[in-house]
Amino acid sequence: MSNGDDETTNHIEKEYIRVANKNGWPGMYQKVCRECSQYPYTFNEARRLRNKPLNRYRDVNPYDHSRIILKRYDLDYINANIVRLERANRRYILTQGPLSYTVGHFWLMVWEQGSQAILMLNKIIEKSEKKCHSYWPEEVGEEHRMVLEDVNLTVELMNEKDFRYYSTREIKIIDGESGEERTITQYHYTTWPDFGTPATPVELLNFIKVVRESGVLDPAVGPPIVHCSAGIGRSGTFCLVDCCMVIIEKEGIEKLDILQVLMELRKDRAGLIQTPDQLRFSFQAVLEGHKRLAPDWVEPDAEDADEDEIYVDMSEMEAPAPPPPPRAGSLAAPPSKPLPPIPSTTSMGNLQYSAADGSSSDECAPPPPPARRPAPPPPPGPEDQEPLLDSAETPPESLADVPSTSELRRRRTEDLAERVSAMKRKAKEADNWNSLKRSLYKPLTITFGVLIAGIVIYAYVKH
Repeated sequence: MSNGDDETTNHIEKEYIRVANKNGWPGMYQKVCRECSQYPYTFNEARRLRNKPLNRYRDVNPYDHSRIILKRYDLDYINANIVRLERANRRYILTQGPLSYTVGHFWLMVWEQGSQAILMLNKIIEKSEKKCHSYWPEEVGEEHRMVLEDVNLTVELMNEKDFRYYSTREIKIIDGESGEERTITQYHYTTWPDFGTPATPVELLNFIKVVRESGVLDPAVGPPIVHCSAGIGRSGTFCLVDCCMVIIEKEGIEKLDILQVLMELRKDRAGLIQTPDQLRFSFQAVLEGHKRLAPDWVEPDAEDADEDEIYVDMSEMEAPAPPPPPRAGSLAAPPSKPLPPIPSTTSMGNLQYSAADGSSSDECAPPPPPARRPAPPPPPGPEDQEPLLDSAETPPESLADVPSTSELRRRRTEDLAERVSAMKRKAKEADNWNSLKRSLYKPLTITFGVLIAGIVIYAYVKH
């Protein structure tokens, strides 16, 4: 492996080595967050009272300018954005994992956008928390169809295949209005941990290869639906690596700026790539993918190098990971502990560079960036006072569990009535006391006057 000075080492690899030697991934990630926090885009629709319950996380909202608009439903809102990178001729729809009461919205979006694939990058349950509602039928066959009456669609599971770290499902969608049927493919990556990275870059690259070869990423078809739980971390990593590989194939790696690609993608959906580790992994996957594009590259034989042994299994090397940070904090804050060791590959060599003693960099421990939020909204009015779902809260299982505007007004009216009643009680008590003082004033005044008069008369008579 080159030490970074070899003329055959490309600029991406040199940057990777430089940052790794200085443990500069948190600093590099912070720089991206700072620059993207200056984008002038808004989240107005996501923050409307009627739309707030439709967001899985309080701080993961779609931009207004690129949000997906539902056409055949009373509400046109869904937490999803169309993310484009014209340079790579790529379009994706990035969205959150559906809630129980947004499953219909999700499938209507798939139907209206003409998507041919869903790329699911999370499990339903992760770390004992529900991260996504199961939005497809559990079993194959017409008798297990999922009927979505609110959007007049029916969903049927046609077949399912399991592979080592992903599954595929063929799902048929039937439109109740036109009677038209379509079949889409769900590619379900089952081993990618929340706030983390796949076991190996090769694993992700092979997954991308499978998806590409199916043709579902081609610009001639509807954009694929890409989601994890929030639709920004793992989803952003997938899109970044895929776009970078397209640019390398079209223009060469010397024309690639990974951070610039990431910031372009973030113009359509905020917060893509949630941790410094995901950013580092993206660099590593791009470098590994570039090596595999070389004409003289040969796939290693299974006997010579088992893919599972080429890479270090992070889950076996580290203690159990702490609970994930709140989604807001994850968009900007550096990790509370050092990043795990970098796995090695047969084509890249060992990239486990250690930080030099006493090294310093402007990328290490930078000052905290400004919060990634737009200007504060105006003071809340009667229809803007409902709290958002927090990432730690369990979202309501149906919209019936979400307080309506009339219910909120009723609660505010009751609260106001109680406060007014208390004020009236205090005022009445004060009036009673004043009345008592007034009722005693006259008798006391007369008594005191008579007493003074008696004293004066007594003194006069005595003398």
